[in-house]
Order: sequence, then structure tokens, then C-alpha cells
Amino acid sequence: MLLRATSHQPLDLLLTARQIFLPSCGLPAAWAGQRQWRVLETGFGHGQNFLLTWQAWKTDPQRPQLLHVVSTDEDPLSAKNLLREAAVHPDLLPLAIQLCEQWYGLLPGFHRLVFEGGHVLLTLGIGDTKLLLKEQFFEADTVYLGGRNTPHNPNFGDPHTLKAVTRYCRRGTRLVCPTAASNVVDSLTKAGFEVHKAPGTIPQAAPLEACFNPHWEPKKAAQRNAPKPRTPSRCVVIGAGLAGAACAASLARRGWQVTVLDAQESAAGGASSLPVGMLAPHMSPDDSLLSRLSRNGLRATYQVAKEQLLADVDWQASGVLQRRFDGSGGLPIDWPEAGEHWSRLAGPAELSALETAIGSTRAPAQSDDIPALWHAAGGWIKPERLVRALLRTPGIAARYGAKIASLKRSTSSSPNGSWHLLDAEENCVAEAELVVLAAGFESAGLMPSECFMLQAIRGQVTWGLVTDASAMPPFPVNGHGSFIPAFLNDDGKRSWLMGATFERDNHHADIQEKDQQDIFKRLQQLLPATARALKYSFDAGETRAWAGVRCVSPDRLPIVGPLDDATLPGLCVCTALGSRGLSFAVLCGEVLAAWLHAEPLPIEKRLAQSLRASRYRFSE
Repeated sequence: MLLRATSHQPLDLLLTARQIFLPSCGLPAAWAGQRQWRVLETGFGHGQNFLLTWQAWKTDPQRPQLLHVVSTDEDPLSAKNLLREAAVHPDLLPLAIQLCEQWYGLLPGFHRLVFEGGHVLLTLGIGDTKLLLKEQFFEADTVYLGGRNTPHNPNFGDPHTLKAVTRYCRRGTRLVCPTAASNVVDSLTKAGFEVHKAPGTIPQAAPLEACFNPHWEPKKAAQRNAPKPRTPSRCVVIGAGLAGAACAASLARRGWQVTVLDAQESAAGGASSLPVGMLAPHMSPDDSLLSRLSRNGLRATYQVAKEQLLADVDWQASGVLQRRFDGSGGLPIDWPEAGEHWSRLAGPAELSALETAIGSTRAPAQSDDIPALWHAAGGWIKPERLVRALLRTPGIAARYGAKIASLKRSTSSSPNGSWHLLDAEENCVAEAELVVLAAGFESAGLMPSECFMLQAIRGQVTWGLVTDASAMPPFPVNGHGSFIPAFLNDDGKRSWLMGATFERDNHHADIQEKDQQDIFKRLQQLLPATARALKYSFDAGETRAWAGVRCVSPDRLPIVGPLDDATLPGLCVCTALGSRGLSFAVLCGEVLAAWLHAEPLPIEKRLAQSLRASRYRFSE
């Protein structure tokens, strides 16, 4: 709630605030029949504003399809304290428990927390509110002006914060604030709000209501360069791999009728058919853009896995140990405590557990001169299971064995125009107002004009049955290649996997014997004792191989979003996920949806813009 429980604030005021809070914003009546509702809150505090809004959405039969809450906090409470605050409100406690299950690894920047099957989205910004508001890109329907009045959070009447807030407001945006102090009233009035006190309130509570309706035409808005939100209709996604399935799921949740087309005979038939893949955050001493993206991507992937996949069969949050063969520690110098959920220096327990696989006889703390990181958020997942889970989202229909050769723009069958998807004989396979190219390396060849370059990367892995676990590490290990020691294959047998090779400019997914030898050499360096134990399997041909083709962009970042070209309206791309498709796909689907619907971005604006599909086309 906007009023916090403190030693100076009795519980009955909190109950009164419950009765005032949503009505002061015109909710839930204001959001009835809307496709989405976007709330901006300055100060997450104890989380009760969010919980009340979520509860109201959950119990309202006229609720919008999507509820977005964007909230900021520079000094977030612990999960334990959040639960303690919620415990005095039994009806909010079940929601608070769900919130706290995702309340981890809250480093500076934005974090997307997902509830109700992806229909309630909390975008939580950690840091200074004024700076964070420069990193979003949406129009707010409701504003909660709140936050704990501490040195780490702005006062309610801070004019600089209010100025930043107004850039997210449209005429009619309603605001509520827990105090009607004169300085707050003055600041809001000067910012363009019509202000009055909430009727029938207790004097010491004195909530304030306001409506954005300036006497001038606002010159600046956070969304001034945003395209007009798309109205959901028909959409075709080309590609039933990780990228295509993730985009299809994100769009279907927003009301699109999505048809997924793939040239293969089943889902995940290309690079996403990898038997099992590793999940681990990218770490760098400067906490690079790629590192920040990988953490956000992992959070998004795990949210889907925890909700839709079977733990220890389809995926496992086992943790991953990374051996740093380049000699660098990998962590930023000022790595905060919140970052330890993601990665930290490997401790004696992890190093000792690795002894058997390395074969060292030295003391655990000195077992190796190679630095090592422990990725607590690491694990493994089966790509095919993730793809099928995403494609089960209501609103998606899939068609396989459909090879698309070209696209043709038409303006006759739809007021906004549509795309015809043609096969090699120029027969129309499908028609839609929106098309998403998510066919990996083949995506560039489907573009009507030259928009970007993709580089094919062929990779091969080796896997086999676990016959002797004594020389296996107890968790996945990466560094010089990646080794997953134990997963259940499709036959239900315990298996291991080692990979992968990295061959540029090769778009043929054939199995090569020389790659098997190269993979064994990598294993010898990564885990010498494990390699010795598996040597017979390699020599006797008892191992199995898999090969696939990934693709990368010139800057090695995904290419995501609409092409922003007047000649190519309704054409989007999601490709170039490289070797991190398992980490990036779900996040990229949400970034694409945010661009299309003028929604809050799941990550900082500068990170999202680094992925924009138009960055190459308009770089000159």
C-alpha cells in the first residue's frame, strides 16, 4: 500500500489505505476491457502497492489481458522482510510468497518478474529512480508516487523525480500519493497535474489524487519515438526453434493468432534439437553488455522452466563450475553481494568436489592453478522440451514441412496490408499482417532486401551413456568446452555430453570424425580424469554425435524487433542468438513484444536498443 506500517502508523490506517488506494486511481473500473494496463511506481518499498494491484487484477472479471507494473527501489528489502510485512494481510500472503520466489539476484538495473502465466509482469528497477526512468520506454496509465522516505529513496515532492515521471504520462494519467503536503501539491501542479485530496480520508493519512492535464502541449515524452502499438491480429512466425517458439508464445499471450511454420517435420528440428544444453551466465570483469543480457535471459528462461518443465528430467538448476583458462578471475572488482546468486569465486566445497574429475592430489583449496567461478544460477536444460512448452501457449498453431522461399507484401486484403508467404513454386502458404523471421541462418535469405549479415557457425557435440560415475564431476563444468555429467536421455538412461566445436562459415550440419577427436582433446584439458575414464568409449565408437548450425551477427548480439522501415511494415526478426539461444530466446521474445506494443521493456532501454533489428540497416 502507499502507507507503510511503522511504529508511528497504526494498522487501521493501512486498512483505510486499502479502501482508498485503487479507487483513487479509478481502478479497477478504468482498466475494464483494455488489452493492457501499465502502472509506474516510484518506490517499491514493502511491495504492498504491487500486491494489492495484482490481487485486484486477479479477482476482476473485466481485467486487462496484461498488467504491467514498473517499480523502482534503490535499497530493496530482503525477501524475508517482504514476507514479514505481508504476513499481517493473510489475503496478500500467497501472492507475496510467489513474489519472494523470484526475489533474487537483484543487481542494479531492471529485472522482469513474471506471474499468472505471463499475464502479470513486474519490471523492477534497482537504483536511482531518476536514472532508471531514463531507461524505460512506455506510456503509463496509472502512477503510484511512493517509496520509503529514506536517504536512498526520493521524497514524494522531489521536483526532478516528478519531472521524470511526467515524461511517462499521457493526458488523463491518474496519480496517487500518500501525502498531500503543500510542497507535493505545488510540485505536481507545476508539472501539469490537476490535484485534489482523496474524499473521505482520515486527515493524518491524507492521500492525494491527481490527473495529468497540463495547460500546455508536452514537448517531451518517454515514448515520443515509439511506434504506434500494434493491434493483435494474424501473425506468422517462421521457425519452430527456440527463437520462434519464444516469440510465438510472447505474441500469443498478447492476443495474436499465431501460426508457426517450419521446414522441418517437427518442432526443434534444427539447432534446437541439441540433446541437452548448459545454462550459465556470461561473466566479465567490466560486467559487459553481454554479461548483463545473459543474466536477464537466464532469469526469463528459468521462469518458464520452473512453471512448465519437469525438474531433474527436462532441466536442472545444478549450478555450473567454470574453469578460467585465460587466468582471469572473471568477476568485477566491486561485485556486490546480490551478484553471488549468479556467480562467485569457487570455494573449497566446489573445488573439492571437482578433484575426482581433474585427477589432482593436492589440497582442495590448491587443487589447481586455474581460477574458477561457481555459477550458482547455472544448470542444464533440454532445448526440445523448452520449445514444445512454449509452443503449447494458447493461441499458437504449428505447421511443419512448410518451406518458405520468399515473402511478398500485399495491400489489398487488409486495411493495414499483409504479407504473403510463398513456397518455391510461388504458392501462398500463409498470409498475415505480422511476420517474424526466426529461422536462424536462413532468416537473412528471406528478407525482401539486404538488411543485415549473418554468419553461420557449425557446432558438434559428443554424448554417451554413463557407465561409471566415479570419475564424473557432480555438476556441469565449462571453460574449454562444456561438460554435462548426467542427464536422462530420451530412453530414460543417464547420459553425459561434451561439446562443442565452433566452425565459422559452415552451414552444413553433418557429423565429422575429426570433430570427435577435437572434442576429446577439449575434454582432456577441461577434466583430465574424466577424459581418461571415457577414452575407451571414444576409441570404441560407443559415443554418439550431434551437429547443428547456429548463427551470429557482426557484433555477436541477437537481432530482435521490427525492422522500423516504412517499406517493410509488419516485418520483424529474432535471430543471431549464437550459442546462447537457451539464455536469450525467452527474453528476446519479450523484447520483441515490448517494441510492438509500446510496453515497458524487460531490460534497460540501452540494452534493448543494442539488439534492435534496424541497427545495421540504418547504421550508415
